[in-house]
Amino acid sequence: MPGELLAPHHDGSPAHVATAAGQVVAAPALGTATVVGVTVPHAAEVEEVVLRAVDDGEPHLHPAQRVHRGPAVDRWEVAVPQVDPVQRYRFHLDGPRRSGWLTQRGWLEHDVPDTWDFALVAAPLPPAWAADAVLYQIFPDRFARAGASEVWPAWALPAAWDDPVATRGPAAMRQLYGGDLPGIAAHVDHLLDLGVSGIYLTPVFPARSNHRYNAISFDTVDPFLGGDDALAALARTLHDRGLALIGDLTLNHSGSDHPWFLAAQADPDAPEAGFYLFTDHPDGYHAWNDVPSLPKFDHRDPELRRRLYAGPGSVAARYLRAPFELDGWRIDAANMAGRLGGTDLTGELQATLLATLRSVRDDAYLLAEHCHDATADLQGTGWHGTMDYSGFTRPVWTWLADPARAVRLFGSPGPLRRRGGVTTALTMDLFRGQLPWRSVIHGMNLLGSHDTARWAHVAGDRDRRHVGLVWLLTAVGIPSVFYGDELGLGADVGPDGAPDTATRQPMPWDHPERWDPATLALTRRLIRLRRASVALRRGGTRWLHLDDDVIVFLRAHPDERVLVALTRAAAPAVDLDAAVLEAAGARALLDHPDLTAQRARLRLPATDRACGRVWRLAADGTEPPPA
Repeated sequence: MPGELLAPHHDGSPAHVATAAGQVVAAPALGTATVVGVTVPHAAEVEEVVLRAVDDGEPHLHPAQRVHRGPAVDRWEVAVPQVDPVQRYRFHLDGPRRSGWLTQRGWLEHDVPDTWDFALVAAPLPPAWAADAVLYQIFPDRFARAGASEVWPAWALPAAWDDPVATRGPAAMRQLYGGDLPGIAAHVDHLLDLGVSGIYLTPVFPARSNHRYNAISFDTVDPFLGGDDALAALARTLHDRGLALIGDLTLNHSGSDHPWFLAAQADPDAPEAGFYLFTDHPDGYHAWNDVPSLPKFDHRDPELRRRLYAGPGSVAARYLRAPFELDGWRIDAANMAGRLGGTDLTGELQATLLATLRSVRDDAYLLAEHCHDATADLQGTGWHGTMDYSGFTRPVWTWLADPARAVRLFGSPGPLRRRGGVTTALTMDLFRGQLPWRSVIHGMNLLGSHDTARWAHVAGDRDRRHVGLVWLLTAVGIPSVFYGDELGLGADVGPDGAPDTATRQPMPWDHPERWDPATLALTRRLIRLRRASVALRRGGTRWLHLDDDVIVFLRAHPDERVLVALTRAAAPAVDLDAAVLEAAGARALLDHPDLTAQRARLRLPATDRACGRVWRLAADGTEPPPA
């Protein structure tokens, strides 16, 4: 299908919403108005555009004006009054042959619920640096070892760096390779060479597991990782080189060996007894997914909130200040935190945590882990974004996964089914179409993480692997590269796969023969391309062509437009309407030919294999700026 090239279009990006200079998204205040625009191709035959805004629960209509008449495309604009903190709006477009609503579900000739409306949010903005970031996820035990401590924990099963990863039973959690924070600091040059702008670091608190999500203290950094001094030194090293550092904090549970929980079990009248949800004291309690070692917090308790995330003395605040100066937090199991049965305090938790972060520094980034539908938690007043497994990872997997491999992802009762481009794009739109733009552009995109199979295993083929990398680094949202994916790590996992814990392989620093130079070179190139492109970092997104094996989309910003074409197999040429695109040509940004519009068409050449291609569009006969 032709995608939406001939349909009217609006999104929350600066291409369609007025923003102050340098802002990623609009930041309206109550009582002000924001000018928004609609791009309307002549082929849509639209004669009238009316904005419908819902003010205090009641719809109000505002006629739009045509402010530009082009050879093939018009521009209509209208001001949206900011009456509500979350101001929802849509457009009614009318013409001789078609009339309907333009919402985040597209231009539809039938009514849809207001949940699909666009939204402007009168709340403090997420930090501007986050939308421009390319992050790199590190699982500390498996990245690099500098020997911060020679005293191995009593619970651990010590492993040599080249030992196979234990994937089953207690050994999967107790096997310890000894990666540490000084080891990360020793490899900062690799991160700079790769081009990333920051690190997301999984937990560094002491715990009795290699993943450290069952913390036995939030007051100190694990001595085996190097302790407080090592985290402070790593932060200084990264900041001195222009890199950000995001920590990982669990607000849903602690470990069962945490002193708070031990005190709660020992004395039902202890202050800490209110921190947890006992059903039959001392041994009956709610836990994450009923895992006894992960007792769940009760956020109704004010002392728990004070210690953990409410106010300047809390754990959340402490690590944002010197000497650590983290640049933000990723919140583990954020979808569960504060929720149990009839109790739902997640909104209060988010507001309190954000207030704490802003009291310490106003540029801290707050990311939530959420493995399914995060719509209710991403309305612009809480989490800045979520790890977008549902709106990015799962759709990309279903389109690009090796058809000969059975791969699973969070909650699927069976292997993921392979789907075509139309269904893939629809899935992305369904998950993102009820979110304010600020939540979309500040969400994290990822091809894999410490909780999933490796991307190289999922794709199975280097060409498809590279298509995924192109998609990751050109899509709207913050890209995150899982350590080792830039080397093709995991490509040697057998076709039948392995448990997700197999993805936590140690980084093969001493085995360059296991590195894929082509994947590393492409990753470097794509990261640099993204960081140099305002359209890829901050632009809107629009599907232009979709079929089973081809996906073409546009990233548009007032200062630049980038065209991306993805194929998962050999595919014929694709013709786009050059007049509607307002493009006279396109400069290739990777290794493929430039494009020149001929006979009003911009032809994307046929390909004999899976590939990702990227062009910068030129308008009005001008040459695109150099790549």
